[in-house]
Amino acid sequence: MNFENPSPDEIKALLQRIRTIAVVGLSPRPERPSFGVSRAMQALGYRIVPVRPAVREVLGEPAYARLADIPFTVDLVNVFREAAAIPGVVEECLAIGAPALWIQEGIVHDAAAQRARAAGMSVVMNRCIWKDHMALMP
Repeated sequence: MNFENPSPDEIKALLQRIRTIAVVGLSPRPERPSFGVSRAMQALGYRIVPVRPAVREVLGEPAYARLADIPFTVDLVNVFREAAAIPGVVEECLAIGAPALWIQEGIVHDAAAQRARAAGMSVVMNRCIWKDHMALMP
């Protein structure tokens, strides 16, 4: 069974209800897509929480090595990692009770996305959160 993304209306509703986004794989390098997308989302008013080992801070926010290290609740986990890393990220999301998962454009892992959805998470895959925000939000 192939994974299907939520409808545009459902994605818009998700973007409207989230405020805090944990970004797994957020690079401190400005030329990387994860940095640019996260900076743009931060400029739109979202709190960005970097999740990347061996980095202390990105975009002015303290970085955490793992999702479990974040000492507060996040509304969404946005992933900039290779497809092979997605099952592990899903397990981390389930362990912290993350309500939503966004797997960035160009990254596909149907089985992991289905597992997250079956566990009750809202899941968007192979889409850019910033592009969707720009297209769907007034």
